[in-house]
Amino acid sequence: MAEQLTTSAEALRLFFTDDIYLVKNEEATAFSTAAKQESERMTVPESAQKSVLPAPEPLAAPAAVFKYLGKNQKNILILVNDGEHDVSSESGRELLRNLVKAMQLTANDFALLNYFDYQQSKFEDLIKFFSSRLVLGFGVSPVQLGLNEQPQHAIGRHGDIQLVFSGRLDLLTADQEGKKKLWGSLKQLTF
Repeated sequence: MAEQLTTSAEALRLFFTDDIYLVKNEEATAFSTAAKQESERMTVPESAQKSVLPAPEPLAAPAAVFKYLGKNQKNILILVNDGEHDVSSESGRELLRNLVKAMQLTANDFALLNYFDYQQSKFEDLIKFFSSRLVLGFGVSPVQLGLNEQPQHAIGRHGDIQLVFSGRLDLLTADQEGKKKLWGSLKQLTF
């Protein structure tokens, strides 16, 4: 985005079209002098001067903000982990499209996040931001998220949240056995 601050007189004339006049106001000056004298007369009691206020609580760290695709209307989080592409290779994206279509989901239903850009984020950060009820991880392990290990392609749980972790999408395209196990688990999901 271009710099929005300008000091150009010609540009400022476009915004400020009214005439401005400097008026010397004796009454306003007298009022501010009287207020200053009044504040000087006020004294702070000695007991108040010696009291120590407690240190303010440090502010909580700002919540993480994630750049993702989709609208997350059904609170489904799909994590991919690819440092070369926004989502995955062409074959990996095609596999993901087929899985999403087979699950009868649209882009409005889920949030798609490339975890490669947020590897410092843990499961709690993601859940706090996305309010997910279902997390599908492709190329992201439960351990990376700060969770206990769980078998690939199997449904796991963390509280009320269903979890399914699998390999990277581009590698999964060639793994027929892995795709069968994954699809068997995805058919059992409730959302």
